[in-house]
Amino acid sequence: MAEPTRPADAGAPLTVRYFAGARAAAGRTEETASAGRSLDELVMELTDRHGERLAAVLTVASFLVDGVTCHDRRAPLTAGATIDVLPPFAGG
Repeated sequence: MAEPTRPADAGAPLTVRYFAGARAAAGRTEETASAGRSLDELVMELTDRHGERLAAVLTVASFLVDGVTCHDRRAPLTAGATIDVLPPFAGG
């Protein structure tokens, strides 16, 4: 039997990695986040931290959670997960 998924705030911080335009908007390539039990909550935290420029990118970005595309932004995030923020890429 698999262990239940723990909310992100119950353990290790999340690692957020930014790519392309998201990296430019955040002003960094990577950071950690402790708040947020879901991707929606994480997006709110990152918007509060970095402002409207990043918020605009996050609105149209795709997200990978531990390398897997996340379509349900309300799904719980596992403690210690790595979140990749991928804005739309030109030509792809």
